[in-house]
Amino acid sequence: MSNKDIFQQVEEVINKLRPFLQRDGGDCELVDVEDGVVKLRLMGACGSCPSSTITLKAGIERALIEEVPGIVEVEQVF
Repeated sequence: MSNKDIFQQVEEVINKLRPFLQRDGGDCELVDVEDGVVKLRLMGACGSCPSSTITLKAGIERALIEEVPGIVEVEQVF
């Protein structure tokens, strides 16, 4: 699978999760996917929320690992 295909699959999963982030005043931006590591930027309320690490690891990372073959981790970038 090409990097472009993986990027598109990751984007699809993030788009499914986005309404939950937006409901709480936040959002996220897909920055890059490199060697199975998804790089995300949390924005809005998510960027300053004390629970953002839990959202990133327990929510977004778990969904991406389950739904996109080859994804091993989600990393927050600033």
